[in-house]
Amino acid sequence: MTPSHAGRTERRPASPPEFGSGIPEGFTRIHPAVPVILYGPAVILLTALALPYVDWPALVGYGVLGYLAWTLTEYWVHRAAFHFTPRGPRTQRLHWMVHGLHHDHPSDSRRLVLHPLATLLGNSTTYGLSHTLFDAGAADAVPAGFIAGYLLYEALHYHLHHNSPSSVLGRRLRAHHLRHHFQDDGRGFGISCPYWDTVFGTAPAPAGTH
Repeated sequence: MTPSHAGRTERRPASPPEFGSGIPEGFTRIHPAVPVILYGPAVILLTALALPYVDWPALVGYGVLGYLAWTLTEYWVHRAAFHFTPRGPRTQRLHWMVHGLHHDHPSDSRRLVLHPLATLLGNSTTYGLSHTLFDAGAADAVPAGFIAGYLLYEALHYHLHHNSPSSVLGRRLRAHHLRHHFQDDGRGFGISCPYWDTVFGTAPAPAGTH
C-alpha cells in the first residue's frame, strides 16, 4: 500500500486479476461462504472430541483460550505480515497480491476472505501445537476456539464492508476498520479485536483528526 489514500473509496469496481485469466486466477477469488463450509464442521468435530474428557466449564475455558490465541494471531498477522514494508519490485508485487489489492478494492466480496491454503496452514499448525502442549480434551477444545474465532473474524470482516451495522458495537467496529482503510493504514490492525490496538499502541485517531 502507499502512504496516500487519494482516490480510494469504499465502493469501487471489482478488483483486477492477479494472474490474468484461467484456472490460476480462479483460485484467487474466494466465495465468502467457503470458510464456513470448510471449518464449521471442524469446530463441531473438535468440540465433540473434547467433550468426553472435559466438563462444560473447562470446555468453555479452553475454547476462550483458543479464541484469544486467534485474536492475537489476527492482530499480528495483519500488522506484521500484511503491512510489512516491501523492498524491490518482486516484494511489492507480492505485497499487493497478499493485501494491497484488498485495500485498493475493499468492497470486492471475492477478495475479502483469507485464502484456504493459508488458513489450512494456520489452523493445522494450531491443532498440532495444541496437541503438543495439552492433554486430551484441551488439545481439541483450544483449536476449536481458535477456528471459531477465525470464522467470527471472516463473518465480521465481510459484514463491516458490506453492511451498515445497527448496533453501537457494530458501528464502532466498522468505524475502527474503515479508519484503517481510509485514514491511516499503519494503525487499526485488530478487526474483530480492536482492543489489541489499544494494548500495542496502534489505535487509530478519532475521525476527523490526523
